Amino acid sequence: MNALLIALLALPLVASAATLAPGLFGADPALRDRRALRFNAVVTGLVLALAAALAAGFDHRHPGRMQGTVDVSWIPALGVRFHLGVDGVSLPLVVLTALLTFLCALYSTRKLPDGAGTPSAVSFTGLFLLLEVGMLATFLVLDLLLFFVAFEIVLIPMYFLIARWGSGARTASAFRFILYTLLGSAVMLLGFLLVGLRAGTFDMTELAARHGAGLSHTTQLLAALAIGLGLMVKAPAWPLHSWLPDAHTSAPTVGSVLLAGVLLKMGTYGLVRVLLPIVPDGTATFAPYLGALAAVGIVYGSLACLALARPGRGGDLKRLIAFSSVGHMGFVLLGIASLTPVGLNGALFANIAHGLITGLLFFVVGALKDRYGTADLDTLAGATGAGLYGRAPRLGALLAFGAVASLGLPGLAGFWGELLAMFGAFRPGAGLDRPAFLVFMVLAGLGTLLTAGYLLVVVRRVCMGDPAQPAAVQPAELRGYEAVSWTPLAALTLLAGLWPALLLTLSDPVVKQLLAGG
Repeated sequence: MNALLIALLALPLVASAATLAPGLFGADPALRDRRALRFNAVVTGLVLALAAALAAGFDHRHPGRMQGTVDVSWIPALGVRFHLGVDGVSLPLVVLTALLTFLCALYSTRKLPDGAGTPSAVSFTGLFLLLEVGMLATFLVLDLLLFFVAFEIVLIPMYFLIARWGSGARTASAFRFILYTLLGSAVMLLGFLLVGLRAGTFDMTELAARHGAGLSHTTQLLAALAIGLGLMVKAPAWPLHSWLPDAHTSAPTVGSVLLAGVLLKMGTYGLVRVLLPIVPDGTATFAPYLGALAAVGIVYGSLACLALARPGRGGDLKRLIAFSSVGHMGFVLLGIASLTPVGLNGALFANIAHGLITGLLFFVVGALKDRYGTADLDTLAGATGAGLYGRAPRLGALLAFGAVASLGLPGLAGFWGELLAMFGAFRPGAGLDRPAFLVFMVLAGLGTLLTAGYLLVVVRRVCMGDPAQPAAVQPAELRGYEAVSWTPLAALTLLAGLWPALLLTLSDPVVKQLLAGG
């Protein structure tokens, strides 16, 4: 287990560095590009195999115990240690990250993002593998400063993925992405330093075991505010979300999949792993405000999507899904704010469900954009509807499947997380204002209705219609490499919906420990 954790980080890191070696993929430009992309798929495939081995070797009888721990001195002068471990909360996120990066790499072997010139496949591979290192490390490290380093590693690769391989106002979108996230991270670092210097350690397991002991109420308030703000930018919580729609609209397909499927989870994971157990008093003080922002975000995201889905508004489908992420992540934040095992389990379940469902939706919408040359909903639908069911039935079926999963249809993954988050708000933790959380629950329920409204409008406009009507472009049916890349996400969405205990039995013991200390 120890070796697996180290290999999960070392393999993509070494492979990313190897792409800098001149002549590694040959001198012929065409062969070099193909070899680089295949190398990317092979490395990420091996990482997925390591993640699967980690899941198979994990002691599922004791998911609350940190397993496979690696703990060695890293910076002795600061007391920082290279501390790794995995438990029932981080394991699903590690597997999800490895799966999505592999599927994106596999997809890129046949569909490298636009904007890539002759040498770009090699640089794309190097940046992609470095991004995977940062994402995996965020869910594995157990030292606050190491968590910050891992949190920051992902920013530069994602910036270049958007700025170099994106579309539209890609430079401005990439700049806004990195500006917001860097500022949020700087504030978060101040909170980490405050906790570490006052507590005398940056070790996350030791700090969690203390459960705030040794930290004054004022220190906890300041640390919770600083750390919470930094994590809420990445989550993203309303009103700190404004970087997200532009980043998704401009990002290439694989960039959008990883941004929604993994990077947003880094913020909410930090709230559960760092904020709840380490500064519990400060977290409890700010929990009602987090719940209020979550409820507003749910309604706001749904209303924005409804506006984009209306005919004549020129709504971009990628932008619509980005705004839907603001609403869906609102349910995650609401579950966390409830400070109850039910709400936190719902939040962690919704995290995984959102990664699977939104990853599938961004893949499908990216394919539509490739076929039609645009993701503009009015252009796709025309006057009578795009008729995707008749023109490309498998593609239309996958889009409809992703939509109904996203709106929380029972039996699919999107249902359980939202339901449990609202249950948590119905009976919040001790000391929280129950009438306020009941209002938040009602707003979240309204958000589910609005979500169903805009997603059904999208399905009607894109999937339905008369296929005999003339179309500017006749879309190609689902291609083989697309089916291979997307089918696992659809299958896991169904599996998680029918067998929620697969995730809940992993997270529940950890959640109870984090809330109680330990």
